Amino acid sequence: MAAAVAGRGPGCGPGDSPEGPEAEAPERRRKAHGMLKLYYGLSEVEAAGRPAGPDPLDPTDLNGAHFDPEVYLDKLRRECPLAQLMDSETDMVRQIRALDSDMQTLVYENYNKFISATDTIRKMKNDFRKMEDEMDRLATNMAVITDFSARISTTLQDRHERITKLAGVHALLRKLQFLFELPSRLTKCVELGAYGQAVRYQGRARAVLQQYQHLPSFRAIQDDCQVITARLAQQLRQRFREGGSGAPEQAECVELLLALGEPAEELCEEFLAHGRARLEEELRSLEAELGPSPPAPDVLEFTDRGGSGFVGGLCQVAAAYQELFAAQGPAGAEKLAAFARELGSRYFALVERRLAQEQGGSDNSLLVRALDRFHRRLRAPGALLAAAGLAEAATEIVERVARERLGQHLQGLQSAFLGCLTDVRQALAAPRVAGKEGPGLAELLANVASSTLSHIKASLASVHLFTAKEVSFSNKPYFRGEFCSQGVRESLIVGFIRSMCQTAQNFCESPGEKGGATPPALLLLLSRLCLDYETATISYILTLTDEQFLVQDQSPVTPVSTLCAEARETARRLLTHYVKLQGLVISQMLRKSVETRDWLSTLEPRNVRAVMKRVVEDTTAIDVQVGLLYEEGVRKAQSSDSSKRTFSVYSSSRQQGRYAPSYTPSAPMDTNLLSNIQKLFSERIDVFSPVEFNKVSVLTGIIKISLKTLLECVRLRTFGRFGLQQVQVDCHFLQLYLWRFVADEELVHLLLDEVVASAALRCPDPVPMEPSVVEVICERG
Repeated sequence: MAAAVAGRGPGCGPGDSPEGPEAEAPERRRKAHGMLKLYYGLSEVEAAGRPAGPDPLDPTDLNGAHFDPEVYLDKLRRECPLAQLMDSETDMVRQIRALDSDMQTLVYENYNKFISATDTIRKMKNDFRKMEDEMDRLATNMAVITDFSARISTTLQDRHERITKLAGVHALLRKLQFLFELPSRLTKCVELGAYGQAVRYQGRARAVLQQYQHLPSFRAIQDDCQVITARLAQQLRQRFREGGSGAPEQAECVELLLALGEPAEELCEEFLAHGRARLEEELRSLEAELGPSPPAPDVLEFTDRGGSGFVGGLCQVAAAYQELFAAQGPAGAEKLAAFARELGSRYFALVERRLAQEQGGSDNSLLVRALDRFHRRLRAPGALLAAAGLAEAATEIVERVARERLGQHLQGLQSAFLGCLTDVRQALAAPRVAGKEGPGLAELLANVASSTLSHIKASLASVHLFTAKEVSFSNKPYFRGEFCSQGVRESLIVGFIRSMCQTAQNFCESPGEKGGATPPALLLLLSRLCLDYETATISYILTLTDEQFLVQDQSPVTPVSTLCAEARETARRLLTHYVKLQGLVISQMLRKSVETRDWLSTLEPRNVRAVMKRVVEDTTAIDVQVGLLYEEGVRKAQSSDSSKRTFSVYSSSRQQGRYAPSYTPSAPMDTNLLSNIQKLFSERIDVFSPVEFNKVSVLTGIIKISLKTLLECVRLRTFGRFGLQQVQVDCHFLQLYLWRFVADEELVHLLLDEVVASAALRCPDPVPMEPSVVEVICERG
């Protein structure tokens, strides 16, 4: 038990713990904490509730303030074996060496600081010694000065009181002298024109003269001063009414008259009247520049003159009025606001007249600079005269000019587009007139597209000047919202695209209208242009617009998909009209060739008629023309004998009955019945089906219209035997060449079969030509 106690070391026995009721509660808490530490595997000393740190009064603590070497060595000899003593010695030597090394490192690193601190302390000792000597001498001198001051004050006390009395009497005498000399001084100031000095003299003496006017001498001085003051006021009024001086001089006159006690209401009216006269002179000068005889200055120079002349004068009048007549209150402020509102409206009317002359031209730089200066100049009067609403009126003018400029740019884009179309029509007509080849459709399309896009970009760059950061009105809500969304995007860009589509659709009017003179190539070019806008250009232009004009307005705008759908519909209408127009041209040739020929007395066919060759040539030319702008398209699989097929069906068993020599009068009725029954079960051909955006679809539509016209014309004629054979030869020739242009060759076969069958039905002696002979004639033709 004693060994266990001894093993705890000095200061750790049971007698060292505090006793008493005050220590019981902390002891219980430490034990509870010790149990938790024991549960979590901490040290036994902490688990027992004893503090882990060393006792600050322990004489065996090497780091404590009460360390005793003898007690520490005695404790080691008693408690530790020899091996542990040797280990303790080794550990202690190691710690001593480490401390010595750290001390040396610390000294080496801070050597310069130690030296500098030593020198500083040495200098401070010397300086403090000198300062103490100087402070002693200063204290001695202050004591001597205090003694001298006390003796002087005692000696001069009586004289000081007398001097004070004399100074007061002297000041009073000077005031009396000023009062007695006041009439002469006022007279001299009036003669010299020093009106301000005279008013100041009168102001200094007025209160004294009022106070002592019961004394005869002061009464006389007051009467003389009133006479002189009346003459001074008369001269000031005369000077003010002449109006030859500027606004600052007139404001000074009014200020002196107010100081002399003149009625403020009357002066206020006269001041505004004189200001009106000067400002109306500036307005007349500006109006003279807008006259018909002299050339009007540029808009920037005009706004500079108006800003420096009228606006500057208005600011001077307003500032002087507010300074002079501030005591007038709200009534005076309203009078000034009405004055500024009336003259400002006249100035704004002149500015709008000058701005209205800036018509045409795509460069807005000069106009925007003029509007910027106009708006900047009106900031000052707008702040001085908020009730007049000058700044708001100026902003409305700028917004109105910006809207008008957008309309002018829209008209410019429309004119440029119409000019491009005129150039295209001239280029298309030039080869036929001069007999030489002109630019191709692809080149013309590229020229129109690039020219139109460049004009759109130029217009965007021009109107973008209205929203530049350096422009004073660009931060207004209109130019941050409505101008960008409804003005530039909707009115200018969307409006132009819709106008372009409408202009293109105007060429699709009936032949009796102006669309009848439209070259078919122009319709084809416009359809491709609208299709290109639908696929890429519209999206590009609107994206460019949205990037340049950061729209902060939430008002609805036209979606890109809507514009693209309108452009696609326009392209479809143009292409459909092109098909109808080209089909009409070929149909006219076929109709005239059928109607002008005597089919009953025609000779036996020996070759293909020239009109059929012309039809093939024109169809080939159309194919080349459409292929310059549109892709090929999809065709159905073609049979291997498409170019060699003849109309041998008419010599088949079914047609043999139709063309048999035993033809009787009842045969036509039976033949018509059989033909009508065949039509019921045959595939219906839609002549005016929707046209797709490819070459095959366009040519298919043209050929359907042409062959349908030929069919209807044949049904209105009567044919002889040789006439029927000529139709058979012509149809075979058409079949040899037209099948390659259409999407489905069966379409050509069906229509040509109908043509020959109709001719046979209208032939009294229907004897078809042998297929081999037909082939020989067509090959030779």
